Amino acid sequence: MSDISTHKVWRLGAEIDTDQLAPGAYMKLGIDGIAPHCLETVRPEFAASVRPGDVIVAGPSFGIGSSREQAAAALVQLGVHAVIAPSFSGLFFRNAFNLGLLLLTCPDAEQVADGERITLDLQQLRVRAADGRVFACEPIPGFLLDMVHAGGLMNQLRQRRQAPTRAA
Repeated sequence: MSDISTHKVWRLGAEIDTDQLAPGAYMKLGIDGIAPHCLETVRPEFAASVRPGDVIVAGPSFGIGSSREQAAAALVQLGVHAVIAPSFSGLFFRNAFNLGLLLLTCPDAEQVADGERITLDLQQLRVRAADGRVFACEPIPGFLLDMVHAGGLMNQLRQRRQAPTRAA
């Protein structure tokens, strides 16, 4: 993952919950069966039209609801690069990073328009809109960014396990 990258925006409202991201009716299908239904009650075209590298920009309280990690997994499965919102549910926040999904807490996220192309700068922790407006994001602890770069906690642990050990 590059520290500076450009992405298409999918704009959503506030309080997108885990049942909208991973509808309960499909939970028995596994992530391959859940992902095609991601956000179907909010943006019916989303799962079929989102492209790898696209980002979601949403209102406050993204990921509220149950603790189901499939909510974040569906976004990862669909290739979503990041979710940018003023606030996130705590459980969703940790599930997302554990699965390698970047979340950026940005108080002014709602000023970004649907379909807009934005540039993410992870070194400066900011979002730059196509018209030049810049929105600051809250700091992200290094260990969480490391998880995202590794593709999630399990990948990170596998990489650590496979790394050659140093002789004492």
